[in-house]
Amino acid sequence: MTKHASPPPPGDKPAPTAPPPPPAWRHWLLPLAVLASIILFIVLPGTKTSASQTLSYSTFLDRVAAHQVKSVTISSDGAATGTLTSGKGYTTVIPTELVGQSLLTQLRDAKVTIDAAAPGTSFGTELLSWLILLVPMALLGWLWWRMSRGPAGAAGRVAAVGKSKARVFDTERPSTSFADVAGYEGVKAEVTEVVDFLRRPERYQLAGAVAPRGVLMVGPPGTGKTLLARAVAGEASVPFLSVTGSSFVEMFVGVGAARVRDLFAEARKRAPAIIFVDEVDAIGGRRSAGGALVSNDEREQTLNQLLAEMDGFDPAEGIVVLAATNRPEVLDPALLRPGRFDRQVTIPLPNQFERQAILAVHCRDKRLEPSVDLDALSRGTPGFSGADLANLANEAAIVAVRDGRSVVSAADFDAARDRIILGRREGSNVLLPEEKRAVAIHESGHALVAALCHADPVEKVTILPAGPSLGATHQLPLVERHLYPESYLLDSLAVRLGGRAGELVAVGEASSGAANDLAGATDLATKMVRELGLSTVVGPVGYPSGGSAFLGESGQQFSSRPFAEQTQAAIDVEVARLLRQAEERAVDLLREHRQALDGLVAALLEHETIDGDAVYRIAGVPAPRRPVPPPGLPPVHVTSTAMAPGDATSRAAGPVVEHALPADRVEPADRVEPRGPAPGRAG
Repeated sequence: MTKHASPPPPGDKPAPTAPPPPPAWRHWLLPLAVLASIILFIVLPGTKTSASQTLSYSTFLDRVAAHQVKSVTISSDGAATGTLTSGKGYTTVIPTELVGQSLLTQLRDAKVTIDAAAPGTSFGTELLSWLILLVPMALLGWLWWRMSRGPAGAAGRVAAVGKSKARVFDTERPSTSFADVAGYEGVKAEVTEVVDFLRRPERYQLAGAVAPRGVLMVGPPGTGKTLLARAVAGEASVPFLSVTGSSFVEMFVGVGAARVRDLFAEARKRAPAIIFVDEVDAIGGRRSAGGALVSNDEREQTLNQLLAEMDGFDPAEGIVVLAATNRPEVLDPALLRPGRFDRQVTIPLPNQFERQAILAVHCRDKRLEPSVDLDALSRGTPGFSGADLANLANEAAIVAVRDGRSVVSAADFDAARDRIILGRREGSNVLLPEEKRAVAIHESGHALVAALCHADPVEKVTILPAGPSLGATHQLPLVERHLYPESYLLDSLAVRLGGRAGELVAVGEASSGAANDLAGATDLATKMVRELGLSTVVGPVGYPSGGSAFLGESGQQFSSRPFAEQTQAAIDVEVARLLRQAEERAVDLLREHRQALDGLVAALLEHETIDGDAVYRIAGVPAPRRPVPPPGLPPVHVTSTAMAPGDATSRAAGPVVEHALPADRVEPADRVEPRGPAPGRAG
């Protein structure tokens, strides 16, 4: 048996086509029939009656006296009808007080046939009787019309529970193309190769190449996995079936497996074809081990069916499965083995060049001023995903519209970036004079320590409140780092504690403004001791905290600890030692440059926002310049130090500092939260 994907020979069987939709007029047959029955029921009885005339009561008595009345029917309300001797009908009204023995005697003497009728019904009674008659018929007709909309009627509706909810792009395809996916050339090359294999399988068959069963795209949220799949659908010349993982799971056991079978059956009809499963972790999670207390039979049955369809006893030929997830660690190993998902393509956060290309895509429909430099914007947005960059461009346009302009400027992008990272700038959040000075001292301490210890260069310092922050110090690294030496980490600790050191030097006491700084510094020092082996006491051991690779740490370090209590005590002692040394270093630097600290505080109080060149000029040290990167070198990435109000439990206690440092994996949702660098990966 061969696994080569090849299209079916022409003429083997007719190409399957979808059944034609039923004619629209068919649904109106039952309502028209009901309406015609009602009309006939009302009209036909009236056509059988002869023409009648209306007589006044006096005329009626004269006709009775002349023996011209043959019969009369008198109702209790005085209405009377009957026939004359000539055969014509008549109607009249007899006063109820005159209907008595004398009138009956007169009619009997004239040999008139006398009859009595029940009182007539009112209009409301008639209407209610018709509603009681017609509403059930209308309801039955509506139910019949609803059930007849499907190709197989009611039976088809019941069977449709197991039908796949995949969206099929056969002749009409999305307008997205690879030109809309900026960057990620390697990822696009791998996916394009799969599409090319389905288009021209003979090229690969000559070399004995086998088509990959599946391609799994993994990466952080917002990096464009689904966008890339839409681009594949737009570029491919083969049918494309798109479905989400959650659409297989229902409350009925067995429905998910039935939908998987139906999905691959539809793909086989259109082979060669591509199936895209978004958020595959919804059905591809690791199965429970034997004896497990908690399991999900429906999800496991669905996964088993998916495994069988991808590479089972009867594998699907000419079908490639694309899948996307940001939780690859929870997927079942059987799903990841070769023969099912042969390729795993990681889509990381974009580097500077890719960010610049992505910004260019999202700014195509916007009017930009000549001062807007996309290269500078890309350098100032490290850790931003493609979705974040799209949001940045949109927020900048909103800022321009808010100011009554239709052209977006560089200042609009700066305001939008601060809005995304720090939060909205509230004009009502006015600081007291002593609080404003405290924030200026705090941010000056961060900026001056960063300038004096040769850490990442300072780009901007501000004491304008924005969102939860009361001030911020932005740093712009010269290069985009992937490995972090111990000296860099020690400098980062000193910069994090620079705000607290500034308060100790200028005021003589610390405040709650350093709460988040201390949390971030403690987290970084803990990683240095526990994970990176940068402690001579604990030694070269590593206890990683675990957690998701792309969704942040899951807090597993709090539920299990793979070391003894004595080791934890040693880790605590070393963390405290690193933090004390970093604080002492920052305090010594600021005391040696007390005049520069006072000058920087005065400049912030006067201007509220100063750039990095002013910081280095006041500090009396040359400002570092970004070197021209050689071809292929990843560019820069930004860090920020933000001073924010106290936590929710003691918001009035004072400012709290938040500091975000570059990391091996930067998570956009946590850019403002304290987060230290992750260990680098040596090749």
